[in-house]
Amino acid sequence: MRYELYYWPSIQGRGEFVRLALEEAGASYVDVARTPQRGVPALTRFLEGKSEGRLPFAPPFLKAGNLVIAQTANILLWLAPRHGLAPKSEPARLWAHQLQLTIADWLVEVHDAHHPIGGAFYYEDQKPESKRRAAHFTAERLPKFLGYFERVLAREKGGWLLGKAFSYADLSLFQMIAGLRYAFPRAMERLAPKYPRSVALHERVAARPRIAAYLESKRRIAFNQHDIFRHYPELDV
Repeated sequence: MRYELYYWPSIQGRGEFVRLALEEAGASYVDVARTPQRGVPALTRFLEGKSEGRLPFAPPFLKAGNLVIAQTANILLWLAPRHGLAPKSEPARLWAHQLQLTIADWLVEVHDAHHPIGGAFYYEDQKPESKRRAAHFTAERLPKFLGYFERVLAREKGGWLLGKAFSYADLSLFQMIAGLRYAFPRAMERLAPKYPRSVALHERVAARPRIAAYLESKRRIAFNQHDIFRHYPELDV
């Protein structure tokens, strides 16, 4: 099956978690909004209810035949088992999904570090609040999330979040660490020695052949100041 991924064309954002799974799977897909022929109008037609399929609230969403699936964790819950990126047993699949939902919560907190009042306001309109929120994030919340995944890796053993079985949850943790290194390089350099298993997982994922090729390709959008992960030096404390 050839998939169609609908997400904004200039940022990694939430869509990147789906892209990583598609790339690792070697799946055939079109990043629709980045194609000259269709571009962003094809995405907005869906959001306006002008295309076939159930109406998504926001991107990312994935079209697979006549099926339209929205919400990152929901997409991965459906997609991963079809490409060997999720376990076969229901309890293990739910565990992977639980980890992905925890990552989704973490991602919201990353965004709110630079937009604590709301996304409708420019960063420049909320600098004092952002500085306070980011200080709390790097001092309290970031170690809490990193510590949780470090404990999971310690208990599961095998080097992956599900033990010896590689899954989409590992790809998502890789993306979180990569993004945090961009957004908060000083904080991550300070914290990294405390979480060696998570750092090692990031390096192992980056070295996987298909992921390594993707990271070097033009398909991988660079981190930038319009994305969820943003680097503002004054927030990196």
